[in-house]
Amino acid sequence: MSDPAPPDDAWLDDECRRLLGFGRRVVHPRGGAAWLDDDGAPDLARPVHTWITSRMVHVFGLGALMGVEGSASIATAALAGLRTTLRDDEHGGWFGAVAPDGEPDGAKSCYAHAFVMLAGSTAVVAGLPGAEPLLAEATRVFEARFWDDDLGRVVDEWDRAWTTPAPYRGLNSTMHALEAMLAVGDVTGDDVWHRRAARLAGLVVELAPSYDGRLPEHFGPDWAVDLDLNRDRPDDPFKPYGATVGHGLEWSRLLLHLEATLGEVAPAGLLDTSRLLFDRAVADGWHADGAPGFVYTTDWEGRPVVRERMHWVTAEAIAAAAALHRRTGEGRYARRYAEWWAYAREHLLDRERGSWHHELDAANWPQASVWPGKPDLYHAVQATLLPRMPLAPSLARAVALSDGRTARA
Repeated sequence: MSDPAPPDDAWLDDECRRLLGFGRRVVHPRGGAAWLDDDGAPDLARPVHTWITSRMVHVFGLGALMGVEGSASIATAALAGLRTTLRDDEHGGWFGAVAPDGEPDGAKSCYAHAFVMLAGSTAVVAGLPGAEPLLAEATRVFEARFWDDDLGRVVDEWDRAWTTPAPYRGLNSTMHALEAMLAVGDVTGDDVWHRRAARLAGLVVELAPSYDGRLPEHFGPDWAVDLDLNRDRPDDPFKPYGATVGHGLEWSRLLLHLEATLGEVAPAGLLDTSRLLFDRAVADGWHADGAPGFVYTTDWEGRPVVRERMHWVTAEAIAAAAALHRRTGEGRYARRYAEWWAYAREHLLDRERGSWHHELDAANWPQASVWPGKPDLYHAVQATLLPRMPLAPSLARAVALSDGRTARA
């Protein structure tokens, strides 16, 4: 059997626009972006989340830059929720979420605030009203509350009044902080954000070889590794036990974006670590239990723990393979890229109800044990765009510079 052919640029563009069409009803009547159900309708019984709102500002900001009709108005309406509903006017910063009864989740997380910075950066590039003051405030809050300049790392969470940081430290918030820092540096022209991103990456460059390419995700307040966190709740959507296959792939890609951004002053080891993370994630996670698809998590010997297939893992695998092929020119990455798009097209793309199935069981049938509905479009939209863009600058700036004319790696 011959290898599958990768999708061409026209198909990727059509798929991106199809995804954005699915999300056209995302604006929540309270402000911000709603959690979407399987048909793309807002699930108003769920809270308005800052991370979902920020991601939807980002993807519809990208849609606006692509000239997709209606995208600018959707992004602007979602962004307004970050300026009103989700913003803590009393203590500053952003709530994690606001419940249907208006009660806020008072915890202030680095994860959510990193996405506010990403949303603000994309919104500035797209020229959305209110974007510049939002980005300015988001960067001020992040610098004051989440950036630990002494360690070159991030604080994961605070209480609402910013009086006490939580003891937990995490690699997921670190990863999305790095992503946001690359975007902020590109948009503002202040390369301090790129230097901070490099410091964050140093932790991964150090950890990856020590754990054979399986990244520890959870740490104590002194950054001591905790390999057993949530062993009793292995499918936690944000803090699962063990090694998260998709995060190895996502880090693999982000290290290459950082290397391309910094050029000659990039720290050593970024490409080697990217390769290591990619190879380990593929060896442990892909087709690990007799069926195609990536398992969600493994233990520290690489054995599957949570066998469900999350759509975002395949999306990140696609983007990582494209990035490594662009960086190295090696055919093995191009073959994986084509193989994983073939898997996504067969199993993940929902041609009847729209978007991608967010979760499949171990036999690749849709289920909803971890992610009910189809909450947002972030990973899938980026999987259609990143392969057509250079490794730097960051995505919004790259789309703007492309003026709709992009070339796949």
